[in-house]
Amino acid sequence: MKRSLLLYLTILFALTTLFTYAFLNSEVQFEQKRFEKTTTKLRDSLTAVSNKLADANYFSLEKNENAQNYFDSQNSNKTIQYEKLIPVVTEKLLDYNSNPKGNPYTGQDQIGANKFIINKIKILNHRWIIADFSDGEIWGEVLLKYFVNDDETISFEVNQSLLYQK
Repeated sequence: MKRSLLLYLTILFALTTLFTYAFLNSEVQFEQKRFEKTTTKLRDSLTAVSNKLADANYFSLEKNENAQNYFDSQNSNKTIQYEKLIPVVTEKLLDYNSNPKGNPYTGQDQIGANKFIINKIKILNHRWIIADFSDGEIWGEVLLKYFVNDDETISFEVNQSLLYQK
C-alpha cells in the first residue's frame, strides 16, 4: 500500500510537472507572438507618424535646401547660417508684440480692448513666414515676407492677413 501510494504520488507529480511545463511553454510562445505583433504595430505607427511629420515640415526652412542655399554666398562673409537665422527672425517678430497698439505685422488694427499679438510662427523658406495671431477673442493668420538686409537687420512686410469669424 505504501508502495502504491508512493507510485500514485510520483505519477501525479510527473503529470502535474508535465502539464505545468506545457502550459508555461505555450504561455511564453503566446507572449512572444503578442510582443512581436505589438512591436510591428508600433514600428508601423512610428513610420506613419514620421512620414506625417516629414510632410508637415515640407514647407519649412529647416527642410528646404533651395531656400537654405539662398543664404549661401560666394563671398563667405555674407553667408548666413539658417539654423541661427530662424530663432533671430522669430525673436524679432515676437518683439513687436510689446507695441502698445499690438504687433503691426498682424496686418490688422486693434478691434476691441485687446491688441493683436502673434502667437506662433513658421518660417516657410528664405522669404515667407506664416504666423498665427489673436487678441484673446478673435484669431487670424498672416503671411509675411521677410528680408535679411545687408547690415544683417531683419525687415518684415505683410503680404496678406485674414481674421476668422467668431
